[in-house]
Amino acid sequence: MAKLELQNLTKAYSKTVVPVKDLSLTVDDNEFLTLVGPSGCGKSTILRMIAGLEQVTQGTVSIGGRDVTPLAPGDRNIAMVFQSYALYPHMTVYDNMASGLKLRKLGVGDIQKRIQSASQVLGLDPLLDRRPSQLSGGQRQRVALGRALVREPDVFLLDEPLSNLDALLREQVRADLKQIFERQESPVVYVTHDQTEAMTLSTKVAVLSEGYLQQLDAPNEIYRRPANRFVAGFIGSPQMNLMTLERVENSVLLGEFKIELPDAARKGSSVILGIRPEHVRLPQEGDCQIVRGDVFLVENLGMSDLVSVRLHGSDDRVLRAMLPADATWSRENIELALPPQSIHWFDVETEARLTS
Repeated sequence: MAKLELQNLTKAYSKTVVPVKDLSLTVDDNEFLTLVGPSGCGKSTILRMIAGLEQVTQGTVSIGGRDVTPLAPGDRNIAMVFQSYALYPHMTVYDNMASGLKLRKLGVGDIQKRIQSASQVLGLDPLLDRRPSQLSGGQRQRVALGRALVREPDVFLLDEPLSNLDALLREQVRADLKQIFERQESPVVYVTHDQTEAMTLSTKVAVLSEGYLQQLDAPNEIYRRPANRFVAGFIGSPQMNLMTLERVENSVLLGEFKIELPDAARKGSSVILGIRPEHVRLPQEGDCQIVRGDVFLVENLGMSDLVSVRLHGSDDRVLRAMLPADATWSRENIELALPPQSIHWFDVETEARLTS
């Protein structure tokens, strides 16, 4: 099949504007890679270089062992789904899906067979005679996906295809995408700024910041073991609690409370502590790392409450905890436990992860 390989990929518009810096990664057959990061991190530029829509400044793009870097987009056998659908308004759904196949001079029978197969998967059979103006946003996105599927490309590229949909429809189409691409053998590269899409759709996630690859791993590994402070703060909703704390021998002070340091974090005068709000809990028997504070904000999330606590002994230390909605606690002098196995430690200078 057609493994996608990016080797030392760099894109520079000028000496000071370099959106992608020395990126190397591989996407194998049956893999779904999501490029995720904040606006301006280079993810869409990477996708456009794979597609041939942006010229590569340095490095190579290979598909199936063939260097396609100098090739035009039409010679790379890729299919791209855009944020804006890019459908022909005067054509029916059938003709939109068939347009690329007709340009490749496929026979009528082959075209019909491919469209029939894709339309069944996408639930487009009743819509084949309609035009885009007669379709909802979700239906238009399915047509755009269908046009990509019928091409049977070596690589699928998707550039924020769900961003124009409302929240409910986005959830539905996301589930459809998951099922559709689990049946595809070609590598998939998906660009989004939405970490929920990245975590739910992907077999691998590449987290980017300022053009650099910060971490490439399975979604669960990125959530459980973020490589550095940036990844820890970017992946996860609500955001991880991150605090720079002074070291006192083999512990740190969090307000007026001591937190024991693991061996790997016992160096330097300070260290960054990270813990996700969903891992902060009300104390249980045997908990030894307890902090106290006063609640100043409660955000009701349905099954849970996101509670913001100003810790005792510190004017500016705020700890957020995700607590069950039916739990009982006091707004004043609330006690919270920080399980040692749920705490992440990062170096202050390099911001790299300190613990395995």
